[in-house]
Amino acid sequence: MKKIIVVFTLLLMVSCNSQGKRPLAGVTEYQQKLNANYKDASISPLKKRDLKKFKGLDFFPVDSTFIVTAKLIRTANAPTFEMATTTDRKPLYKEFGKLNFKLKDKDIQLTIYQSQDDLRDEKYKDYLFLPFTDNTSADQSYGGGRYMDVMLTDIKKDDTIELNFNNTYNPYCAYNDKYSCPLTPRKNHIDLEVTAGIKDFKK
Repeated sequence: MKKIIVVFTLLLMVSCNSQGKRPLAGVTEYQQKLNANYKDASISPLKKRDLKKFKGLDFFPVDSTFIVTAKLIRTANAPTFEMATTTDRKPLYKEFGKLNFKLKDKDIQLTIYQSQDDLRDEKYKDYLFLPFTDNTSADQSYGGGRYMDVMLTDIKKDDTIELNFNNTYNPYCAYNDKYSCPLTPRKNHIDLEVTAGIKDFKK
């Protein structure tokens, strides 16, 4: 009798697993979490027709050479400015500083920003905004550039920050034109192919 119960339990477990949700696509925790958010109809930026057939976002292979340490040079007394977006919306930002680092033996400098609107939101007040384009933009990756979130708590005592280009994401405009997204400033172009992180969305 015990053997029958054990066999039945095992069969039930297999049945439940086969009928349950498929494992989330993605080879890293970051990718799996991003895919989970995009699969969730309550928060996904995807259009309904794209959400129905959504199986996961497309990423470049994870590459540790695109994890770098950048030196932060803070911008003193930066003025508030209106950042251009894909619509008439003009969100307020300040230049937080310059990030200097080497990528593929090339000296790179990117400007990192702080949203002044987010400072009033407890959930996002610690976020810094790092948009960039590179030589894959409008080809393998989204033409409008990609984003990377950096937290104030990521800044070490010596003013260095680890940047992981494997953990990048597209603006919502890459998926749905109803959104208003900041445009990547021209000075934040990386003159090489950043073959890490998220790829363009194939609709």
